[in-house]
Amino acid sequence: MSNLSKEMIEYYAFWFQEYFLNKGIDPVLAKLFNLMLTVLIFAIAIFLFDLILRKIIIEVFKAFSNKTKSTFDDFLVMSKFPRYSAHLIPLLITWYFVPILFKEFPSICKVVLALIDIYIIILCIYIVRSILRSVKNYLMRLEKYKDKPLDSYIQVVMIFAWGIGLFLIISYLTNYSIESLATLGAASAVVILIFKDTILGFVASIQVSVNDIVRIGDWITFSKYGADGYVTEINLATVRVQNFDNTYTTIPTYYLTSDSFQNWRGMKESEGRRIKRHILIKQSSVKFLSAEMIEKFKGIELIKPYLEHRKKETDSFNKKYVNDQSLLINGKNQTNLGVFRTYADAYLHENPHINKDLFLMVRYLQSTDRGIPVEIFCFSYDKVWQNYELIQADIIDHLIASVSYFDLEIFELPSGKDFNDR
Repeated sequence: MSNLSKEMIEYYAFWFQEYFLNKGIDPVLAKLFNLMLTVLIFAIAIFLFDLILRKIIIEVFKAFSNKTKSTFDDFLVMSKFPRYSAHLIPLLITWYFVPILFKEFPSICKVVLALIDIYIIILCIYIVRSILRSVKNYLMRLEKYKDKPLDSYIQVVMIFAWGIGLFLIISYLTNYSIESLATLGAASAVVILIFKDTILGFVASIQVSVNDIVRIGDWITFSKYGADGYVTEINLATVRVQNFDNTYTTIPTYYLTSDSFQNWRGMKESEGRRIKRHILIKQSSVKFLSAEMIEKFKGIELIKPYLEHRKKETDSFNKKYVNDQSLLINGKNQTNLGVFRTYADAYLHENPHINKDLFLMVRYLQSTDRGIPVEIFCFSYDKVWQNYELIQADIIDHLIASVSYFDLEIFELPSGKDFNDR
């Protein structure tokens, strides 16, 4: 700005002072009244200028963003980038005029300039934050970034931005160089102490992202924290999980790398969801099959070919190696439990909801005082939870109802009614 313009500004800045002096007011009071009035008028003018400029910039930005195909500028508007940016021009104008307005009060001028500088630093941080938020929201719309912990990276950058801003403010207020190694060492110790959890979370966020441990949208089960649901947010400090009862659980991010939890993503990406259930068979109901029982079981279509094939094998073996066939324990004979296991296996192979290309097995587990566990192990095509439970329930329902057809009994602990019947 030219010297002539500056002289004109100074003339109007001290016009009230000259006016009061001409009226015979004490020079000290004249200076004070002049300062109060000029600052008030200037503050009102700057406020109105800031208000009008902000509205103009926001409206122009909105009009521009509506005409462009990119959505990034839309996110800039949503994150208040135009609003924050509009404050810079009035602040710079104020910063220029303050030394003129407070020319007669240098100590007050120094304080006001310091406050303006601090405000400019904070405003720049908010502008950086709005840009980072816009970048995050824009990237979240892209398919390859939807499951990435972008919040963690944004928060890390913001921590550095606030750290730099804080050091600049301290340096400005104290006139102490932050380039000193001792200062940086002390500051680092304080930062590490204060932001210990944040630093751990940052390291964990990098490990989670690089090792692809958790993504947004994954179904995880973390029993230690009562979490069982879908990951909705991953940030620097916590992972947010929406449980199936619509409650939310927050888990410290670094616990995802230090504790054990279950991620169901592998199941969702595979070709089937595992079904693993067992039925307890009463041991005393297990017996060898007589010829009459075999003929009776041949009425069950799924195992008729198996019974005929096994009967030929056992008859051939017994005729060749067994002398006394009056007792079924002599030689090779089938049991009703073995036939039931074969039936369960055949039933699973015939079930259209079961993926036969994946592992499928019916087996016995270790016998206990509660009976013999007959376990089914297979995978359903449908992995949606509700459908999966219906498929599993239909299989168990059918097998439980089928047990009695093989002269077997399901083990149950006796209830009050059982004791009363005796």
